[in-house]
Amino acid sequence: MTWATIATWRMAYEGMQKASEILAADGSAGDAVEKLINEVEAYPYYKSVGYGGLPNEEGVVEMDAAFMDGDTLAQGSVAGIQNVMHAVSVARSLSSEHYNSFRVGAGATKYASLHGFEMTNMLTDRAKARWQKRLRETQENNLNPYNGHDTVGAITLSNKGSMAAATSTSGLFMKKSGRVGDSPLSGSGFYVDSEIGGAAATGLGEDIMKGCMSYEIVRRMADGQSPQAACDEAVYPFIEKLKKRYGKAGEFSLVALNNQGEWGIATNVEFTFCVATDQQAPKIMIAYPDANQTTRIEPITKEWLDAYEKRIKEPI
Repeated sequence: MTWATIATWRMAYEGMQKASEILAADGSAGDAVEKLINEVEAYPYYKSVGYGGLPNEEGVVEMDAAFMDGDTLAQGSVAGIQNVMHAVSVARSLSSEHYNSFRVGAGATKYASLHGFEMTNMLTDRAKARWQKRLRETQENNLNPYNGHDTVGAITLSNKGSMAAATSTSGLFMKKSGRVGDSPLSGSGFYVDSEIGGAAATGLGEDIMKGCMSYEIVRRMADGQSPQAACDEAVYPFIEKLKKRYGKAGEFSLVALNNQGEWGIATNVEFTFCVATDQQAPKIMIAYPDANQTTRIEPITKEWLDAYEKRIKEPI
């Protein structure tokens, strides 16, 4: 058998290294995807996920996360959870519940506390400073306050042929209290079936959920399309449909992996992602929308990586 994993954004790279070690040692797809996302959640310089994630307009960090087991189709989700270091681990725990497996707000936070998950103030000084700066800019210059909605989403395939998918995000920066995007919603932010493959999304959730994009990609793979063809033919026509019928479309980026270890990408923005297989060490790639509703994929450059590291750690 083969193992493989794919995840959104450069921020998944260190977690993918850990996930790859688990998969290479015949570990489970669920353990690997949870570990991958835990690494992102704990790193304070990633401002769109977990600890150090950017807050809503009231200065509160509300996180959304999901986990899905591709063997059983069991799912768990949380939305608007607060003060929990690893929202995705709470979602995975909830996936074992037949009832009440999607919990929100105070109910989700209470579940995490009662079940021994690590609790902490997720609003770091750096994130608070960024929030205060955005408040001033919005008030002084009448700017659109919304900025930053990069979800970490990942799919894993184990040597035993099992698959899992998971997502985690602090959501749209300066969002209204209680806003939930696509990330914890089955079929929109994520979907996986070990007999077929999986997909995960990042971007503007309000628009991604209009097309149930993750499920649509998996459906197309079930019909025999490769992950790349499924991504291209699901995402780009829907973006055009949305522009025509809704009047606009936000950012869309989706990753897909089938149960043979083949992967695909579609995006309407510059989009980095990470991928690893039993034949390929973890690597960072960059994708762009190309002509004729296709995707152009290139290796990342050292200059891009250097600029990225400088940008995420620059003073507020």
